[in-house]
Amino acid sequence: MTNPVTDGIDQVKTWIVKRHPDRQDIAGDLDLIENRLIDSLSFVEFVFLLEQVSGRSIDMDTLEVDSIRTLDAIEQHFFTARVS
Repeated sequence: MTNPVTDGIDQVKTWIVKRHPDRQDIAGDLDLIENRLIDSLSFVEFVFLLEQVSGRSIDMDTLEVDSIRTLDAIEQHFFTARVS
């Protein structure tokens, strides 16, 4: 049986790693923005990916950057809450 939380965060991690082939893995607490794994050019595409993978609409006007700053935060804000 698949775990929607693990599957979702794995898809997000895979998306990031494909754009940064120098990385093999990304720690859950690594700041994706400070480390330029998500930059202004990929931000909108990244938010669209989160919408697709999580099945949730994301309002860009109310999106808090801290909710997408790390994989741990993404998991908490977009995947864990959906499972409960």
